[in-house]
Amino acid sequence: MRILLPLVLLAGCAAPVSEPAPPRSLRLVSYNIKHGLGMDGVLDLERVGDYLESTGADVVLLQEVDESASRSGGVDQASALGARLGMTAHFAPFMDFQGGRYGLAVLAGPRVTEATVVALPAGTREPRSAMVVTLDIDGARLRVANAHLDWLADDARRVAQAQALLAALVEDPGGEPGTRCPVILGGDLNDVPESRALALFEGGGVFRRVGPDAPTFPADAPDRVIDHFLISPADAFPGALVQVLDEPMVSDHRPVQLDL
Repeated sequence: MRILLPLVLLAGCAAPVSEPAPPRSLRLVSYNIKHGLGMDGVLDLERVGDYLESTGADVVLLQEVDESASRSGGVDQASALGARLGMTAHFAPFMDFQGGRYGLAVLAGPRVTEATVVALPAGTREPRSAMVVTLDIDGARLRVANAHLDWLADDARRVAQAQALLAALVEDPGGEPGTRCPVILGGDLNDVPESRALALFEGGGVFRRVGPDAPTFPADAPDRVIDHFLISPADAFPGALVQVLDEPMVSDHRPVQLDL
């Protein structure tokens, strides 16, 4: 006992060893919500909000969003969903529509230091824009872009939109000279992984497509991958995980989740 007691006392008096802080995780969800119209033909934005809340997302990329349009009851959908989730809402309009506007949005839990609407070449039947936000993640910058490209089989307009978006994303006006912060691009790109539009982003190793591999559309019986996440620089976030979420009813697309 005379041997053990000093060891016990020394152990009790030893300074605690500080553990390194665990790395910060970030979850993004991309979802074409079809202005809240489900596969059952019911318009229900509350159902969209319920589902998004269940994902635990930190950042949400929404496509096909109405702002005060009559078909969706005059609701500012991005603001309503942002308030529901406790996030800021950043809307990029495509066009005036039914007394309001139609476009896409980014909802963000982390602080947004900059939000920019990037005009893209017009689609076949409607204009197109992308929303790019810069997030402050524990003092580090991360740019997140949300896009919804043209949908017709002829990919000429979609390729032109991809070229314009890529040009906007390789610039980083808010960064330090000679540096560029990481970029996450997500959304309904309306084309498959082996398409010309996706190849533009991956050309030269600027972006890497991180997924998903499982089909995303149509929601009730998906047979093609048209919703994507891409990361730039290509070697950033090597442990990124993408999955298609099993939700067949809330919209005509399945949501896609990215964990960094």
